Amino acid sequence: MAKKTLEIRDKTIFDGIFVKYILKFIYSVWFKVSGWKTTGSAPDGAGITIAAPHTSNWDIVYALGAAILLDVKIYFSIKDSWCKVPVIGRIMLWMGAIPINRSSKGQGQVELIRNFVERHKNSRIFFLFTPEGTRGEVERWKTGFYHIAEECELPIFLAKVDYRTKVSGVFHSFRLTDSKEADIEAIQESYKSVYGKFPELQYPAYSGPLPEISQREMMVMFAMHSFKGMATQAEIAARAKFDEVSAEMLDFLVEKGILEKIEEGKKAIQYKLTSAGNGFLLHLSPTLAQPQQ
Repeated sequence: MAKKTLEIRDKTIFDGIFVKYILKFIYSVWFKVSGWKTTGSAPDGAGITIAAPHTSNWDIVYALGAAILLDVKIYFSIKDSWCKVPVIGRIMLWMGAIPINRSSKGQGQVELIRNFVERHKNSRIFFLFTPEGTRGEVERWKTGFYHIAEECELPIFLAKVDYRTKVSGVFHSFRLTDSKEADIEAIQESYKSVYGKFPELQYPAYSGPLPEISQREMMVMFAMHSFKGMATQAEIAARAKFDEVSAEMLDFLVEKGILEKIEEGKKAIQYKLTSAGNGFLLHLSPTLAQPQQ
């Protein structure tokens, strides 16, 4: 007789009175007293959520607090053998475990999540992954989360626990393009400005806080993103719907590492977004939609 495949549990600890009311109240008081806050809102619907940097067990505590305060259900992957242990298995599923058969090479996980999303199309559900895979120092990310998002046709929610600004939650809903390499690069760049509990352990390495820019400079960044390449000073002004963009402003953005200035002989000077600039943009907009003036 074939063994029954474990499914993701529909009702979890996040649906109970303790989390919805009691723990939510405790977290709201704790965040207020300690100076922590959430990102303000969470994306609607389901998404593959990555939380980085992950350098301490406290990351889970603050991430959980943001999820509870923003009425989000979290699910996490775990080896299916744990979910088959009497009592412990039922507890793990109740806490939001996604039982994974490692021998299926990820396909089982994709099917579980895809089927679950079909049953809960309008629910705010985050399938949580830590791309570093450990609290210790690493040299690369595990990118299985990208494969799952691609196969399930879900966005990737970028979540952070920033110990410098004391902010926890999702800051961007990333839509995959046709280039995995470019997507991963942009996502990783966005995390270089997030300060972990132990920044010396985080990957990619912490490069400092986001530079302070004006609303007008932000509009220039969005205009540059829409070009998907290089543009002249006049083209940037036209796309941003400004009468003009000063060379001083563009030089300022170059100095901050947001734009790259390209001079080729007698041709007009052109500019393009740097990888750091692309990463910065993910913090400026929930979906990279150009803001209205």
